[in-house]
Amino acid sequence: MEEKQLLTLWNQKRSHIISAQFGPTVMLVAIFVLASFDKFSMASNQTKYLIIGVAAVTGILSMISQYAAIREAEALIDDLKQIKKPSALAKKVSESGSLLQLTAFAVVVMGILTFGLVAWAVLGK
Repeated sequence: MEEKQLLTLWNQKRSHIISAQFGPTVMLVAIFVLASFDKFSMASNQTKYLIIGVAAVTGILSMISQYAAIREAEALIDDLKQIKKPSALAKKVSESGSLLQLTAFAVVVMGILTFGLVAWAVLGK
């Protein structure tokens, strides 16, 4: 593959990581608003568990999608490193491996922490 194609794919992977966050963000906003108005105190346990389950599934699917894009971007970095005379942009992108690893770590850690906060907000304990 040529440099331009690889950089286009790199941008697509970045966009995919970002867009995978929209669904969970909407879910978190809804939970935040309901928790702010103390609506979960009136909800049945079944409703609370359903909300926690839906939040978990939404978050897990998002993390899987983001992690897949990160793994593919790591392969793109390997391909960019193979280019004989890379542009400054290609060279900079090919040095982004540690940032991708940090992103993968952050996605998982922040996802787990956020889920804990969701469970706490919904269950109120």
